[in-house]
Amino acid sequence: MLFLPAAALCCLCSALVAMAAQLIQDQLSLTRRVGENIILSCGGTEQCDKKQVYWYQKPETEPLTVILRIDLNDGKVNSRYNHPQQVDFSASRKQHGCELTITGIKLLHSATYYCVCYKSVAHRSSDSNRYLIFGSGTKLYVTGEQVVKPVVSVYPAASRAHLEGNSSLLCVASAMFPPLVRFSWNRRKENEEKWLPAEGEQLELREPGRTAAILLVDGNALYTYKYRCSVQHEGGTVEAQTEQEVPALPPSTPPVALGPSQYQVKLLCALYTVLIVKSLVYCCGLSLLMILTNKRPSTN
Repeated sequence: MLFLPAAALCCLCSALVAMAAQLIQDQLSLTRRVGENIILSCGGTEQCDKKQVYWYQKPETEPLTVILRIDLNDGKVNSRYNHPQQVDFSASRKQHGCELTITGIKLLHSATYYCVCYKSVAHRSSDSNRYLIFGSGTKLYVTGEQVVKPVVSVYPAASRAHLEGNSSLLCVASAMFPPLVRFSWNRRKENEEKWLPAEGEQLELREPGRTAAILLVDGNALYTYKYRCSVQHEGGTVEAQTEQEVPALPPSTPPVALGPSQYQVKLLCALYTVLIVKSLVYCCGLSLLMILTNKRPSTN
């Protein structure tokens, strides 16, 4: 059995949550009964170096282990990794991908399955310049429980982000089995019919019985938009029955030029009056001085 080092496993788990997958695993989860067969698919393999794809198994409380490797050039499968249930697994190639088949499902097959391959750095082909890329994973539930679609609702979410001019929307999926869901948001302008993918940061919160996604949207948009939430689930995609509107930023109002107050006008008038009186007194004094000087008798 081949184990990933503990440090690498921790980095892998964090990366799977935080980063978008580069291989395509559209099956979020699959629910089957004991004894049934199942096929897991993996796409986007045209970017894989040497066209070799590995399948890994990650049980809930056990390390990640490799099951097998398939060569997409000739379809040959290498199962030399000594997986304890290796006889239950087989693989085959398909257009732009491959499939993993599990025959005669057992309870111990309950796990998340990842397709993995090496990708080379552009313009470099040496082994030291390759890195692993993963699919998003497909979780297998081995149970007799029925698949139940989620109930989906969307609400405006109270947040401090409003103080910064942004808005937040809350989408809640509840009462579903299995509990795994994937959220997506769309928006359209107020007077248009076409829905387009919505941009913005998203945070997911999970707790027993429900999963919520909060979308942070720009509250300073020039247009009013309507948003809706949809949830991908094993039972099918479910859209919220309600929409939320995020209004456009109100147009800015130019500042109003305020004139001087009545008190300021009176003060200015008094100031000018004082200046005028002072000027008159100065002129009168100067004229009187000149008259007196001219009337002084001559000593000659």
